[in-house]
Amino acid sequence: MNRDGSRTSHYDFDLPVDRVAQFPAERRGESRLLVVNRSTGEIEHKDFAELADLMPAGDALVLNTTRVFRARLLGVRDNGTPAEVLLLRSLGGLEWEAMVHPGGKLKPGRVVKFADDFNAEIVATTERRTRVVRLNTPLEIDDAIEKYGHIPLPPYITRTDQPADIERYQTIYAKESGSVAAPTAGLHFTPELLDRLATKGVRRADVILHIGAGTFKPVETEHPADHVMHEESYILPARTAVVLNDTRSKGGKIWAVGTTSVRTLESAVGEDGMFREKSSDTRIFIRPPYEFRGVDRLITNFHLPRSTLIMLVAAFAGFELTMHAYQEAIAEGYRFYSYGDAMAVI
Repeated sequence: MNRDGSRTSHYDFDLPVDRVAQFPAERRGESRLLVVNRSTGEIEHKDFAELADLMPAGDALVLNTTRVFRARLLGVRDNGTPAEVLLLRSLGGLEWEAMVHPGGKLKPGRVVKFADDFNAEIVATTERRTRVVRLNTPLEIDDAIEKYGHIPLPPYITRTDQPADIERYQTIYAKESGSVAAPTAGLHFTPELLDRLATKGVRRADVILHIGAGTFKPVETEHPADHVMHEESYILPARTAVVLNDTRSKGGKIWAVGTTSVRTLESAVGEDGMFREKSSDTRIFIRPPYEFRGVDRLITNFHLPRSTLIMLVAAFAGFELTMHAYQEAIAEGYRFYSYGDAMAVI
């Protein structure tokens, strides 16, 4: 079969179950880094802390400063059976869009109780089969979510969330609450590494993209073009546009930390290659073939088979090189997915 990245099945690969990282590295930043050179095809094995050696002065590092909130609410239905509500985004006031489980039982009018002073009423079903829920509590909504909610670990982490996840499933530079998943490539950064990069002359540029649960949705159509892409909101601030344009004008490279930063940059960059302040929603689906205008280098984790995220990496690194790098990572014992190791595509 001719595998060129044009079909979803081309992105299948076998991953031993023990390679799916269930916990983060013992210490933040103690991860491995697979370095992929697009021009030579060379693959190197490094530690993530060595990233600073790869980045010359004058380059820019783009970080997604979104913050994961405790979006997973565990409760019971009226008959006492367990139920779950995963908050996706606020619709204003007391109403939120959410995913629910069990979906077949939670119809409009049903109530899920999380605590004596906190419950959710199912208001409506959306065209995407998510729910509109009304949160009822005498507390401030944010306070109730913070008090009773759980960190929404990805579905491939099969354990329950633990107190340590509150810190570890969050980047050290997270600021603006709004994501139900972490921008996981950023989990590897430590204050020491950021200080080292700044001292070296690497410029920092912050963006925001609030990550929705759709990021975990596999592509179920054989033709990727038939996949309905999820929508996410992003902000590229004016000060970030200044840094990026200045970096490019002086010959520097733009390093995107994570696929979410890539989605933001490629959604915001103009056809002239210039960045301008922008705040919007995006459904951009980056897959081969794609011409990048806003990104020169990529730092990312290893992604699920058949996912939009591995397709984005293949668009940047090339399909054959990407799949070769994944096989190399599997052979060399790298840890995969959100709490796993990282790769840099240069």
